[in-house]
Amino acid sequence: MNIQIIKNPRVTEKGSNALAQNVYTFDVARGATKMEIKKTIFALYKVHPVKVNVLTVPTKKVTLRGRTDAGTKGGGRKALVYLKEGDKIEFV
Repeated sequence: MNIQIIKNPRVTEKGSNALAQNVYTFDVARGATKMEIKKTIFALYKVHPVKVNVLTVPTKKVTLRGRTDAGTKGGGRKALVYLKEGDKIEFV
């Protein structure tokens, strides 16, 4: 099993508010499927996800103050992992 499917937890204010409903957000590899994400979550954290939603994060054009050239920002995919009541994932 490829552990590189899950890149890292996505820690944001919106994601922190979703923890009350047992929803965790992770950055995932572009080609990852929902079943691969479920298996990887179980292998890493020993919890069974109830549901997994996968979203594509679009790339954005950005400009810096005082500069004329534009760049691009990130993009990629993120996964919302729903756990049953009582299960939790500890990030250390």
